[in-house]
Amino acid sequence: MADLERIAEILGKVPLFESLNKRQLQNLARIFIDRQCQAGEVIVPQGREGYGFFIVASGKAEAVRERADGTKSVVNTFGPGDFFGELALLDNGPRTASVIAVEPTECLILPRENFLGVLRRDGEMAVAILTELAKRFRTSLEACY
Repeated sequence: MADLERIAEILGKVPLFESLNKRQLQNLARIFIDRQCQAGEVIVPQGREGYGFFIVASGKAEAVRERADGTKSVVNTFGPGDFFGELALLDNGPRTASVIAVEPTECLILPRENFLGVLRRDGEMAVAILTELAKRFRTSLEACY
């Protein structure tokens, strides 16, 4: 399977993109960056500006939050098909946790600027993705109450 087709297939299984058609998935797949990470490598550091959206294609990673007192805790674990950084697609806010590869991990990365360019060219895709982002945000807010 060609790399573009493999990436499009992975994207189609991610809730954020599952409502997109094949053409849209392939267009989106073209702008993802494939990154191989070694065990122990920091994929994204806590506190740094958000760069974009990440999908774990293979391997395993953990989100580790460091508190002001220096203590650390694992707040989430990511495996194949899991993703993080969706809010970074909309703003450059700081990362709330570091994400660290637990084993060799392949990540597909959608840089924010590439994402915004695609949305400018495909309004239908923009509406579908932003609707899903709004649903996810609303669900997160409801969990807080």
